[in-house]
Amino acid sequence: MKISVLGCGRWGSFIAWYQATVLHNDVYSWGPEGDYSYKVLKETGKNEYVSLDPSIKLTCDLQEAVDHADIIIISISSQGLRGFMQQVVPCGVKDKIFVLCMKGIEEATGKRLSEVLIESGIDKDKIAVWVGPGHIQAFTQGIPNCMVIDSYNEDLKVFLADSFRSNLIRFYYGNDIIGSEIGAAAKNVLGIAAGILDGSGYVSLKGPLMARGAYEVGKLMQAMGGKFMSAYGLAHLGDYETTLFSEYSHNRRYGEMMAKGQKFDKLAEGVMTAKAMKELADKYGLEMPITEAVYEACFESHAFDGGDGAKTCMEYILRLFDRTTKSEFQL
Repeated sequence: MKISVLGCGRWGSFIAWYQATVLHNDVYSWGPEGDYSYKVLKETGKNEYVSLDPSIKLTCDLQEAVDHADIIIISISSQGLRGFMQQVVPCGVKDKIFVLCMKGIEEATGKRLSEVLIESGIDKDKIAVWVGPGHIQAFTQGIPNCMVIDSYNEDLKVFLADSFRSNLIRFYYGNDIIGSEIGAAAKNVLGIAAGILDGSGYVSLKGPLMARGAYEVGKLMQAMGGKFMSAYGLAHLGDYETTLFSEYSHNRRYGEMMAKGQKFDKLAEGVMTAKAMKELADKYGLEMPITEAVYEACFESHAFDGGDGAKTCMEYILRLFDRTTKSEFQL
């Protein structure tokens, strides 16, 4: 099977490693010339996460990568997807399958990432998403996990999940692409909330955060045409529970360091996703108090301005306790 992975950062480099080393596919790994991640791989053949199999062709030629592939897997920053597709589509993609291995909601539009591909001219029946729990550092130690492949196309979903499975990743067939995408993106927002709790010393609130957060996200999924119960599947709650306790999660670490008034320099997709989710809540007339608190902590707390970051961030979280008493299964 000919695979091209577009994006050679943390997750992209792992996907290329997995496809070549574990599945023994014919893999090209693409990154933009001059990009730090690409430069490191080009010069050393490895990064802090993986060592690339010698069979992997590393290239900065996007046309070459697209021409090679039967299946194109994209793993870049979610907010850059629309602009990136303006470069990809002219390379000729009519017969290509696209798999999005990334989590987020386009902040400017509130669109799911598969919708961005469709609006870029990709046939929706050739689009799939690869989501769910797992951290590279664990995978490369041989520690397995479970993930989800979802698609508008039932046959494509089954084909990809069966083709990509191994003893390292057990795939499940998703049955709600809206829920799978929203759940995967929202997991990063709640990951930031968990980090704020860790950084502020409120660790015992993680249990309520999981329960109430999943319910809140389920209501958003339902309002957008997805299934409420998808919030309790691998794409959201399963992934979130992994994030909640992981030393490797960028989003949890971002929240933890923000609560301490320290900056986290790596990508935390949950920051812009919190903004997008807040706007979706307004659009659909939903009360999403945890999402609102994370948004305020990220954009209004001034945690990085030299003040008491923990006190400032937790003020937004603790405001949730001022809300009126209501039935448990009600926002």
